[in-house]
Amino acid sequence: MTTIRQLDGDFDHIVVGAGSAGCVVANRLSADPGNKVLLLEAGGRDNWIWFHIPVGYLFAIGNPRSDWMFETEAEPGLNGRTLKYPRGKVIGGSSAINAMISMRGQAADYDHWRQLGLAGWGWDDVRTVFRRLDDHFLGDTEHHGAGGEWRVEEPRLRWDVLDAVRDAATEMGVPATRDFNTGDNTGVGYFHVNQKRGIRWSAARGFLKPVLGRPNLRLETGVLVERVLIENGRAVGVRFRQNGEIVEARARGEVVLSAGAIGSVQILHLSGIGAGEQLAGHGIAPVLDRPGVGRNLQDHLQQRAIYKVQGVRTLNETYHSLPRRALMGLEYALFQTGPLTMAPSQLGIFTRSSPEHERPNIQFHIQPLSLDRFGDPLHRFPAITVSACNLRPTSRGEIRLRSSDPADKPVIAPGYLSTEADRTVAADAIRVTRQLMRQPAVSRYRPEEHLPGPSVGDDVEALARAAGDIGTTIFHPVGTAKMGLPSDPMAVVDERLRLIGLQGLRVIDASVMPTITSGNTNTPTIMIADKGAAMILADQRR
Repeated sequence: MTTIRQLDGDFDHIVVGAGSAGCVVANRLSADPGNKVLLLEAGGRDNWIWFHIPVGYLFAIGNPRSDWMFETEAEPGLNGRTLKYPRGKVIGGSSAINAMISMRGQAADYDHWRQLGLAGWGWDDVRTVFRRLDDHFLGDTEHHGAGGEWRVEEPRLRWDVLDAVRDAATEMGVPATRDFNTGDNTGVGYFHVNQKRGIRWSAARGFLKPVLGRPNLRLETGVLVERVLIENGRAVGVRFRQNGEIVEARARGEVVLSAGAIGSVQILHLSGIGAGEQLAGHGIAPVLDRPGVGRNLQDHLQQRAIYKVQGVRTLNETYHSLPRRALMGLEYALFQTGPLTMAPSQLGIFTRSSPEHERPNIQFHIQPLSLDRFGDPLHRFPAITVSACNLRPTSRGEIRLRSSDPADKPVIAPGYLSTEADRTVAADAIRVTRQLMRQPAVSRYRPEEHLPGPSVGDDVEALARAAGDIGTTIFHPVGTAKMGLPSDPMAVVDERLRLIGLQGLRVIDASVMPTITSGNTNTPTIMIADKGAAMILADQRR
């Protein structure tokens, strides 16, 4: 008979997941000394140097110390390929291993949420939250704030080749911009980054570590949550594995799932919440039939075009030169500047793939480097990567259980390029990429298309197939426990992030987005967490 240990302590709220959302939720809930908060994290502390040096993502992604090491199923839209699907496994979650790009999306994204009937989620509503969170290098302005916990800075290096691509974009008619975060991200410019003086600024660093000394906040790491405990239609706690033991913790108030678009779904399924027939197939007794759990998966698929260049420095040749690598390390040690401060992408472009789109629908991530795939060494020839992604894909995927074992990784089937509309945007995006690299501003570097390659024709069928060959995730899974009206059979949570049909349980993370935002998704997730925690506190006072 399995012995279950009861965790000592009397908790008002249990937060599952100390990632981007969970760090914020735990911070906000424990700010009231009358709330006793338990925060559970599957990973460990961020006591590894590569969590803090920005370029450390090269070592953290694909490392079981820091990454859940997920993989997708074979994707028909990617011509049968599977993809690595990194997710952070450490306090700070994916904000400890991500691109550090500060991006809110477009005002129309949030106004669309409001138009779906989700009161309080329009642009005017969320913009005040973004400003409150900001500690922005531009200071307290119309669009930004100062003194918040979410530090935003300018990048600390420039590359001649990226400056040339920026100028090429303006030659195409894309306006230069200094700030993508005004509600309209049209333009070309360098991304702002979540760093402070050349060091990564994760959610753990900004929101969790400063408050870990609070006597009413308890953090437990190395925890694998097995399920939410449900009694009489209410979530009352969680069961988890830790150090070889089965442990239960109970909450008087609410259980909050902040384990991300994959983790929160897996926990809901293991708890008997989801499509009843699917759960029964794994021997799990259905508690609440919510068929939308795990559905509606959306992600930004990038087409990683690579161009060889001449007569200009890129990171490729610097990386393969031992003296230059030593100089990079010395520059960082002395000044916290140089290539070790690099985000994975430095230059961004937001534009339209074709004239029928009313607002930017593709985003470029441009890098002064190239490699076959994450985890592989950089190429030995000088090159840049010009990745374009569809900001608002119509393809939908799903997350489902592989088995009833909580340690078994779930099935991840993103459904990339499964709609004609997405295949058309992918083809058009490659055309725009080629147009960009033909502009006079970059001609002096004699760009030569390496991927998808000059042999790939310009017709939609050829380009869509090429997109399947070179497409890869840009690490933005959202939507798998979407907000919606109770009348929507696919909705999982309501506009206050409460699980529909069950009391005492909320989901607060990227999984609640009904539709993906038009840009990098980490900062919107931080905003969702702040709003969600405020909703819990407001409801608690009623």
